[in-house]
Amino acid sequence: MKIADYDYPLPDHRIAKFPLKERDSSKLLVYCGGELSTDVFRNLGDHLPSNSLMVFNNTRVIQARLHFNKISGALIEVFLLEPFLPADYEQVFQAKGKCSWLCLIGNQKKWKEGTLEATINGNNSPTAIQARREGTHGNSQIVEFTWDNSAISFADILDAMGELPIPPYLNRKTEESDKTTYQTVYSKIKGSVAAPTAGLHFTERVIDDLQQRGIARTELTLHVGAGTFRPVKSEEIADHDMHAEFFVVKRQTLESLLQHLGSIVAVGTTSVRTLESLYYIGSQLLRKKEPNHRLFHVAQWEPYGDNAPTIPAEDAIKAILRHMDDSHLTEICASTQIIIVPGYQFKLVNMLVTNFHQPKSTLLLLVSAFVNGNWKEIYDYALHNNYRFLSYGDSSLLIP
Repeated sequence: MKIADYDYPLPDHRIAKFPLKERDSSKLLVYCGGELSTDVFRNLGDHLPSNSLMVFNNTRVIQARLHFNKISGALIEVFLLEPFLPADYEQVFQAKGKCSWLCLIGNQKKWKEGTLEATINGNNSPTAIQARREGTHGNSQIVEFTWDNSAISFADILDAMGELPIPPYLNRKTEESDKTTYQTVYSKIKGSVAAPTAGLHFTERVIDDLQQRGIARTELTLHVGAGTFRPVKSEEIADHDMHAEFFVVKRQTLESLLQHLGSIVAVGTTSVRTLESLYYIGSQLLRKKEPNHRLFHVAQWEPYGDNAPTIPAEDAIKAILRHMDDSHLTEICASTQIIIVPGYQFKLVNMLVTNFHQPKSTLLLLVSAFVNGNWKEIYDYALHNNYRFLSYGDSSLLIP
């Protein structure tokens, strides 16, 4: 497959630079069985079966951009990607005095060696924050942060000096309002460097309406990485190296999935990636493939080829639950590099709530796979009916 086949014209004025004042007043494109129509997002429940299960990604975006000035005056940006030491998200945010992250460095040529320093007011007293490069890890830099105020955590440092990383295609600086509007109303677990934007349309009013209709709800956590914005630069999709992301799913969510097989609604592509990855984790367990240190990984092309598993989804979920019982686990932790492209056979997800994605992106490939290749019809409809695109844009409900 060629990525050029997944291109479309997206004028800059169709990219929503800011969200609407009311989240749930955005347009909702409904694609159901090949038919297209327009509604308002707050009416989402009108289009869902009452026995559905909606799956939300409860990750929370962190203020991942840190700025340091060298003595020379050069501005260095340190963009946090994922924790390195400690590698656990919860532990790294609670760290006192020292921690390390995998990072991207802006203006890297100006920081070849030495220590960067910035000062914040922590507990009403100045606290110096030092950053030092410790080496490379893949395409990332390992940066160690140290500070001498034991009363503050690394989470406090991010709150004091970090900047929320809104998407680069917005072509504007982060504003104070983004701290609220670029978070879902149900976000809980810190760790993402980009929002799961399909969830930005939900309000308490919409969630309450879904509950009153008997539509069940559950949550999982996938921390969205910067790779979600990385374009497919290779001509052939097969040559693209998919980014990996970390996720956590609790036992209660797995049990809810079992009860609603056939009526599962994924809120956003991150929920899709997580849910579909669960199937392959269950398959690994049934093949007696034990993970190292209890951390599973789903490889990019694992769902494809002659050796791809074909077990029922129910068997895969039950295998994970048995593993959790045997290992006395309350949640399953894993990383996934799964790429979902046309030809993929969905195992768990039956309906999808998602925004409109960039041309030539892996997210558009996922949408095409979900709607059996009819993505262009959907996007042409959105373009001709004045839908707003990308993170702060309008939404769609896709039911193949």
